[in-house]
Amino acid sequence: MIITSKDNETIKKIRKLKEKKYRDVTGKYVIEGVKLIKEAIEEEANIDTIVVCDNCVKNGEIEQSVLYEIAKYNCVYVDEKVFNNITEVQNPQGILAVIEKKNSDKDINFSEDLIVVLDDIQDPGNLGTILRTIDSVGLTQVIVSKKSGDVFNPKVIRSTMGAIFRVNIIQSENLVDTLKEIKKHKFKIVATSLGTEESIYDMEYKKTAIIIGNEANGVSKEVLEIADKKVKIPMIRKNRKSKCSNCNRGYAL
Repeated sequence: MIITSKDNETIKKIRKLKEKKYRDVTGKYVIEGVKLIKEAIEEEANIDTIVVCDNCVKNGEIEQSVLYEIAKYNCVYVDEKVFNNITEVQNPQGILAVIEKKNSDKDINFSEDLIVVLDDIQDPGNLGTILRTIDSVGLTQVIVSKKSGDVFNPKVIRSTMGAIFRVNIIQSENLVDTLKEIKKHKFKIVATSLGTEESIYDMEYKKTAIIIGNEANGVSKEVLEIADKKVKIPMIRKNRKSKCSNCNRGYAL
């Protein structure tokens, strides 16, 4: 059956997921595009529903191999008008999926040498890039302050390029308390700041939690007060890497 009405209950529920409050209530979010859906399948994400634009199938815009791959999931087919009503993409590929948020481990993994902490980061592109970078260097977690942007925002999801399925998102209700707990595990707290000459590129990352601050205001005053060290991110130095001595891996930041 092809859904042709945007007032269909399934479609109405998916459309509501454009709003953060419904993503929070339902524990679900939307991904779009063939590549992201393939990533979700490979990473064994909990796929609730896959929505396919019937017109795109008929026109051959979605490969048969993809259609075979998604056939074992709960798929619904809609006409182009309905799909355009729920898509967030300007030039959609005609396929999207509703994903159930994984039951993130709320406990911090203290076995990693580097813990990245986000202090009220707001821009979706910045959030996505940070998650993608964390994933690319083999880290598996990020701590996000309560007032940071929603990591399940569609723009963030797209810019993570699949990292959203691999990185554990730990939301901190009180960032100062969280950082104090991290300190108890012998981690050094490092805050990014313009008020220092020390460079982030010259650090050795061993048992370090590094805090990236808000785009406009930087790291909050309360967090700066408990930081052990402040470093800046020079904009003119490129292709420099800092090393994590424990795993001998270079972190490009």
